[in-house]
Amino acid sequence: MSVPDQKPAEGKAASPDSRKRRERARTAVIVGLAVVITVFAFLNLKEVKVDWVVGSGHAPLIIVIVVSVLIGAVISYFADRRAAKRR
Repeated sequence: MSVPDQKPAEGKAASPDSRKRRERARTAVIVGLAVVITVFAFLNLKEVKVDWVVGSGHAPLIIVIVVSVLIGAVISYFADRRAAKRR
């Protein structure tokens, strides 16, 4: 006699096995992203000339990339908030 598959009913907590599986998958994704980011950083350590509005300087390319991404994220966040207020 076969045992039917038992799925957790809605509202009930997931089984400990599925929770462990999700935690392992999440950990694997985080470790994978950390490896990719680390490799990306090491491949972009070359010094580049940065021209500012009031001068220029030299900085590692990875720093320029990270600062650019952060500035873009901040601008996007405030633009989205402003658009939401208008609605």
